[in-house]
Amino acid sequence: MPFGETAVIRSRRVVLPDGERPADVLVQDGRITRIAAHGSLPVDGTRVTDLGATALLPGLVDTHVHVNEPGRTAWEGFATATRAAAAGGVTTVVDMPLNSVPPTTTPAGLEAKRKAAEGQAWVDVGFWGGAVPDNLADLESLHRAGVFGFKSFLAPSGVDEFPHLEADGLEAALAEQARLGALAIVHAEDPAVLAAAPQQPGVRYRDFLASRPAAAETAAVARLLEAARRTGARTHVLHVSSATVLPLLRRAREEGVEVTAETCPHYLTLAAERIPDGDTAFKCCPPIRDEDNRDALWAALAAGEFAAVVSDHSPSTPDLKLLPGHGGSGDFAAAWGGIASLQLGLPAVWTEARRRGHTLADVVGWMSEGPAWLAGLDGRKGAIAVGRDADLVAFDPDSEFAVQAAELNHRNPVTPYAGRTLTGVVRTTWLRGRVVDVAGEPFGVQLVRPGSAAFAP
Repeated sequence: MPFGETAVIRSRRVVLPDGERPADVLVQDGRITRIAAHGSLPVDGTRVTDLGATALLPGLVDTHVHVNEPGRTAWEGFATATRAAAAGGVTTVVDMPLNSVPPTTTPAGLEAKRKAAEGQAWVDVGFWGGAVPDNLADLESLHRAGVFGFKSFLAPSGVDEFPHLEADGLEAALAEQARLGALAIVHAEDPAVLAAAPQQPGVRYRDFLASRPAAAETAAVARLLEAARRTGARTHVLHVSSATVLPLLRRAREEGVEVTAETCPHYLTLAAERIPDGDTAFKCCPPIRDEDNRDALWAALAAGEFAAVVSDHSPSTPDLKLLPGHGGSGDFAAAWGGIASLQLGLPAVWTEARRRGHTLADVVGWMSEGPAWLAGLDGRKGAIAVGRDADLVAFDPDSEFAVQAAELNHRNPVTPYAGRTLTGVVRTTWLRGRVVDVAGEPFGVQLVRPGSAAFAP
């Protein structure tokens, strides 16, 4: 559908903010202008797409994506990442400030990122800034330029150009972000706990798991929450893998600390007991933990304790993963840590959610509405509602498919989901009312934080 055209998209299963029901959705000039009873909207002069029983969802919003361009484009890139996003029903991504070179820690780094993305985004793209030891003076400029907040690490990030914050640096960064009204998003693992954990190279997953214990997350989250209490900063804990942090977060929220958290599809759908030794496609930090922990994460998700479920898509080339099938050693200690899953997050989560009795409306809340709210995009994205962008997904919730890594749109054919059968197939993705063709021309736009100096409604 060309921009400016009026169209109706009809389904017997439209997932709306108040639940799922049959409906017609009227789209004009890229926005949703009316939601009406199924079959009720006039068709004269209006293109109608009738999905039948195929569900209509709002486009997913993924606020945790490592695009890695410029500088490490062999790992991923805007063209490949955003095509994968569109194929997976994700219509908005917010790019992490690493592992690109330069990182998004200065205005010049942000400009390099924006230039790299020009003309090769199949979905809408925004950017996080980074808070590192030497860029406190740059945070205000980045904030005014429209980044969605600032990411920090409390332990080494894995790349030299994005160092982690020690205690004093964290305090200063949070104080500055509180002054700016910015969101602080934090990778919370404690370096002292990690240093004291047994570090055993080799192919056994249980050895790698022991090297990244749950205590590293709890210690780091406790330290972060104390700093948030002192500074008044609004904080968000990234990729929670361990349920042991949940009581800390509950208590902090009860005490008035503004803190949210997210988890990821791999923590909800995979389990340590089932990870083969040497299969480093499963390596990520913090790591995938055991089945009991996974059940506890699901209980917290059902109780509304997570603001979002997002991918933490962090791919690399097969050689850096040290995969045995690509001539590598399968050494978990030495392999790059990151999960490639941007295209698969929706079916992966739906497969497990459905098994546990959850609904499509639940998944939409976790993967569209929640992340849109987190990024401040809930005025435009995250729901099928009048006035929102017509970012929509036709999703067949009953069809199954076997994951073939080589057929995915992201750059490198590595994913821990390879060979798994998942339920739920994305049939069509619309961005602002227009069908996204991953083989065609891109028309995604770059987003800035609403309310920033760079924002234009």
